[in-house]
Amino acid sequence: MRVLIAGSSGLLGNALTARLRADGHEVVRLVRRETRKGDEYSWDPPAGRVGDGAFEGTDAVVNLCGAPLLPARWSAARKQVILDSRVEPTEVLAEAVAEHRIPVLLNASAVGYYGDAGAALLEESAPNGEGFLADLCAAWENATEAAGDARVVRLRTGLVLSGEGGLLGPLKPLFSMALGGKLGDGSQYMPWISEADHVSAVLFALTNENLSGAVNVCGPLPVTNTEFTREFGRVLNRPAPWWVPAPAMKLAIGQAAEEMALASQRAVPRALEDAGFEFQHKTVGEALAAAVS
Repeated sequence: MRVLIAGSSGLLGNALTARLRADGHEVVRLVRRETRKGDEYSWDPPAGRVGDGAFEGTDAVVNLCGAPLLPARWSAARKQVILDSRVEPTEVLAEAVAEHRIPVLLNASAVGYYGDAGAALLEESAPNGEGFLADLCAAWENATEAAGDARVVRLRTGLVLSGEGGLLGPLKPLFSMALGGKLGDGSQYMPWISEADHVSAVLFALTNENLSGAVNVCGPLPVTNTEFTREFGRVLNRPAPWWVPAPAMKLAIGQAAEEMALASQRAVPRALEDAGFEFQHKTVGEALAAAVS
């Protein structure tokens, strides 16, 4: 396949690009700077401009664009940056998919779509929640509607466990020094997925015509923050006795604490499992061990 990727320089984009090429596929990357290699095309999403020829012969488009949610506090200006960095590229790519009759669009989203849902089991049919992240994900997903007749998969991704960064980047040093601990009361569910399974799920979605619409890209057994903390300590052979009170987190990072660290999303990958996807790492312990090995 010839796959065009936007957001290829990030953690997930790099991993996906490497895997696609290892499997013999051609990868074309959109970059927001002057091109340096033959596989790159420059683009400017706010202006709606994409380099000539970028979509020629393309079999699928994968959009992983999005400004980081942290560490900056969510001021009104920062929220607008976060929103624009997701919705504008999606609109541009969805319109291009329709114009060039590209058959498949895989577009990033997140389990934040469900808001803080407590202990409720969240399959893809669960309703949109409340809050900035829930509204963000809804707008992000709605922007794919311009893709016309293409098969669109909205990748509602959980917390990706990777040895290259992401969630575990700041956590591993703390837990390695026995400074890890639960967040708030620890009852909030964390929908995790290993990096390897995330990449495999995206590849699975590229070629599986039975998958379309929302797809929860997370492991089959979501865990609470208390369980995650215990398992990470076990994998590193370190105690994790500490506790970060919810008020302290809210004081440090404001609304992001409530909607990210303390919000609960017990999401399960029903669409992936129904389509026959097999997870390499079925428990959070397996995923954490793979990430730190």
